[in-house]
Amino acid sequence: MKRNLLILFLFAGVQSFIFGQQPKENKTTTLIIENYTYKAERKTKTAVDHSKFSILQQEFARPQDVTIACLSCHTERHSEIMINNHFSWDRQEKILNHGLISVGKKNVLNNFCVGIGSNEAMCTKCHAGYGWTDTTFNFQAKENIDCLVCHDKTGTYVKGDGGMPTPETDLNKVAQNVGFSTAQNCGSCHFYGGGGNNVKHGDLDKAMLKSDRNLDVHMAKEGEDMSCTECHITENHNITGKLYALSSENTDRVSCEQCHTASPHKKNILNKHTDRVACQTCHIPYYAKANPTKTYWDWSTAGKLDPKGKPIEQKDSLGNVVYFSKKGNFIWGQNIQPEYRWFNGLAGHFLITDTIRSIPVQINILDGSYDDKGTNLRSLAPSKIWPIKIMRGKQPYDLEYKTLLQPKVVGPKGSGAYWADYDWQRSLEKGTTYIHQPFSGQFGFVETEMYWPLNHQVAPANEALSCIDCHVRGEKGRLNALSGFYLPGRDNFPWADYIGIFLVFSTFVGVLIHGGLRIFFKNNNNHN
Repeated sequence: MKRNLLILFLFAGVQSFIFGQQPKENKTTTLIIENYTYKAERKTKTAVDHSKFSILQQEFARPQDVTIACLSCHTERHSEIMINNHFSWDRQEKILNHGLISVGKKNVLNNFCVGIGSNEAMCTKCHAGYGWTDTTFNFQAKENIDCLVCHDKTGTYVKGDGGMPTPETDLNKVAQNVGFSTAQNCGSCHFYGGGGNNVKHGDLDKAMLKSDRNLDVHMAKEGEDMSCTECHITENHNITGKLYALSSENTDRVSCEQCHTASPHKKNILNKHTDRVACQTCHIPYYAKANPTKTYWDWSTAGKLDPKGKPIEQKDSLGNVVYFSKKGNFIWGQNIQPEYRWFNGLAGHFLITDTIRSIPVQINILDGSYDDKGTNLRSLAPSKIWPIKIMRGKQPYDLEYKTLLQPKVVGPKGSGAYWADYDWQRSLEKGTTYIHQPFSGQFGFVETEMYWPLNHQVAPANEALSCIDCHVRGEKGRLNALSGFYLPGRDNFPWADYIGIFLVFSTFVGVLIHGGLRIFFKNNNNHN
C-alpha cells in the first residue's frame, strides 16, 4: 500500500513539474552575484592644476576663446571631438529596412519634443558646442567646440540657448578648474533629457550623484562609487556606448560582461540564463526609483488657455505637471516595473519620410525574437529578453501623406512657434518648411510608442528577480506578454495536462483496486 501511495505522489509531482503547474509563491530563490571589488583595484587619476597656466588667466569675453586656449596645449583634440557624436549629432549607420543613412539627433524623431528641426536653440542646450541655433552652424570651426561642459570641476557651468553658457557663468573660474569628466558632467545633460530630471530615460536621475546601493550599486557612495566613464570607456574622445533611440548597429556598445564576465553567478543554472536573458532583466526589477519619469505625452490636448488667455499648468499631489498648455497632458510613474522584449542589439527608426502603416507608430524598433539565436549577420548575437521603458504618446501627423510631422515649438510670439502662438497650423507649416518636408495642410494626432532599453539603476543582488517572478502563470508573471516560446511554470499544454490528470487518476484508481483486492484476499485467507 505504501508503495502505491509513493507512486501516486511521484506521478503528481512529475506532472506538475513537466507540464507547467503553478509553483508555490516564495522569494527564497534570488540571484547571487559573486563579490566584485572594482573600487579597491582601480587607480585614481589626478588632473593637472590648470589654474597655474597663464593662458587660462586671461579675461575670456567669449566661450569660444576658452576653447582656443585649450587647443593651444591639447593641439589635436578638436579633430577627435568633431567626429564625436556628442558634437556631430550624426553618424552613418545601416538602419533596419532603410540601408546606410545618416542618423542622429540631427534628424531622428521622438515622442517628446518630436525633433530639433527649427527648434535648435532649445535642443542644443545639451550640445557639446557653441552657437548652434539654425542650419548655418559651422561644424568645421574648432572654436565652436565646448570643452568645459565635459571637464568643468566647479559645478557652476550652465548652458543656455544654442549651447552658449548662461550670462552669469564665470568663464575664467571654470577654465582654471577643469579635469577628468565626472558623473556630474555627464549628468548635466543626460539626466535632464526631455525637459527635466529623469523625464526621458527613466533610469538616469540626478539622485544617482548621491546614490545608495538600493538606487544603483555601481554609483553608490558606500559601494563602488563609479563614474560614468568607468563603464563607458573613453579613448581619444570616443565614448563607448550608444543610445538605441538614436543608434542602430550593434557596435561600440557597453556590456555588463566587460567587468562581470559571461558567468558571474555561483549557481550554474543562473549562468545558463545569460544565454537568452540580459543581465539587466533580473538586476533592474524597477526603474524611476528615486524620482518619477514621464510615460505618456499627449500633444493633442495642448493649447487650452485660461479666461485671460494665459497658459494653464496643473500638477498632481506629488508636484508633477500633468497638464501644460504648451505641451498637453502627461502621465508619470515611479518605481515602475519594466516591460520586456526580445532584443539582439539592432535597432530601427521611423524616419520623417516614412509612411505610417500601423498604429501605434513605432518610432524606434528593437530587432529580435525568440527564434533569433545569433544567426543575424549584422548582430551576431542571440536575442535576449531585455527590460525596457516604453514611452507612449500622441503627436501630429499628416492626414494625407500619412507621415509624422515636425512642429516648430520654439520662438518669439508671431514666429509661428507653438509655445508662443498656440496655432498648430502655423507651427506645422513653419516646422515642415524648415526641414523641407511635404505637408498637405491637413493634420491630426496619432498614437506613438518609443522603446528605451534600461541599463542603469542596478539593484543589489538580494533585490534581483527570483524564479517565481517569471516562472508563474497569470498577470503576476513578468514575462506574461512575451509569447512564441515555452516558459516552464508559465505555460502549459492542455493535452499534456489531460494525460497527466488521467495518469494521476488512473494511479489513484489502481491504488484503490490494488488495496481492495489485497484486503479481499487477506480476509478470504483468514476465513480459510
